[in-house]
Amino acid sequence: MLAYQRKFIDLAIAHNALRFGEFTLKSGRVSPYFFNAGQFYTGSALAELGDCYGQAIMSASIDIDILFGPAYKGIPLVTSTAIALAHQYHRDLPYCFNRKEAKDHGEGGALVGAALRGNVLIVDDVITAGTAITDAINIIENAGARPAAVIIGFNRLERGRHSLSATEEIEQQFKIPVISVIDLNDIVDYLTMSGEEERLATMLAYRAKYGVT
Repeated sequence: MLAYQRKFIDLAIAHNALRFGEFTLKSGRVSPYFFNAGQFYTGSALAELGDCYGQAIMSASIDIDILFGPAYKGIPLVTSTAIALAHQYHRDLPYCFNRKEAKDHGEGGALVGAALRGNVLIVDDVITAGTAITDAINIIENAGARPAAVIIGFNRLERGRHSLSATEEIEQQFKIPVISVIDLNDIVDYLTMSGEEERLATMLAYRAKYGVT
């Protein structure tokens, strides 16, 4: 596990974005953990979060011209990531996000920020059903730009309705990579190093039952 990945998990636990227990998901599965990026709601948390995203992007060495954050959770994520890339890595990239409802007054339109162009990196928290990412890709392509990759904070590495995970389905359908700051295996490694045997056992059992192979 890389230092920024451990930092991400520490940050998520500290801000209650990553919780352990028993949670019934929308799918009906009972999960031993729950991740909610909406818990990163302070300036310092977003600054650290953006830095984790920035390090993951730099590690991936992808060719991008602009960042795009799907409404709503993608908006603070893309903003903090753009700031981190500029301050920490001297990559001053423009960013853009969409409105859920197009504005019919003032400047109007459904997009805020820089014009979408070139290679676009989509910045979001998780991929569950893939709907938000599919919508983002449609927005990007309709603007004449190219979706180059997706970065998410956390990848559950969990099967959907079939044998593939939601992230694998996106990669297969759109032929673009999905990068994650951390995934389920990183949490398993974290609990292993922390010696939290009870939590580790429930995570391993859940991964064995629902994880992708």
